[in-house]
Amino acid sequence: MRIVIAEDSVLLRAGLTKLLADGGFDVVDAVADAEQLLRAVAEHRPDLALIDVRMPPTHTDEGIRAALVIRNQFPAVAVLVLSQYVEERYATDLLSVRTSGVGYLLKDRVAHVSDFLAALRRVAAGGTALDPEVVAQLLVRHRQDPMDRLTPRELEVLRLMAEGRSNHGIVDTLKVSHSAVEKYITSILSKLDLPPTDTDHRRVLAVLRFLRI
Repeated sequence: MRIVIAEDSVLLRAGLTKLLADGGFDVVDAVADAEQLLRAVAEHRPDLALIDVRMPPTHTDEGIRAALVIRNQFPAVAVLVLSQYVEERYATDLLSVRTSGVGYLLKDRVAHVSDFLAALRRVAAGGTALDPEVVAQLLVRHRQDPMDRLTPRELEVLRLMAEGRSNHGIVDTLKVSHSAVEKYITSILSKLDLPPTDTDHRRVLAVLRFLRI
């Protein structure tokens, strides 16, 4: 079984490479960032890509976004995300593309090497491997209204946005700094699951969601 590893930690990347090689896997490449990952997958067309969520340059969600690209552009390549975090926004997208050949495991909850290797084989064979904590968080997310995630101050900022106030107008009304308003708006867009896009105006979409309630 041919595998590409994407992990920015040098020690963990080397450890995974040795662990998988000892387990009978063929690690055809081990890379440190999402750009190298996509190149490696295009070149080697592995059976599976083992991917960390947070990688350079921003260490936020590069890995899981690359996993989505792989799922769309290289459907024959299975994907197993190995992370310390549950990135809810992207995990839902990753699991909704196809229900076969996909996994999402949390590093701190992998208790046995044999179970981890079995999960790799299962995903590469077209199955799934999901940590129960990942499933639980996604279920909770779908039961909640995203508006429930906003703090009272964030709701107040969103209400002022719905009234057509600019950032400067919100600063004058709330008597806070420009940087504070920018942080509130960034948090609002994140909590409402509105990632950056070239086609949509996120501020308008946030206001529309507010007006629906």
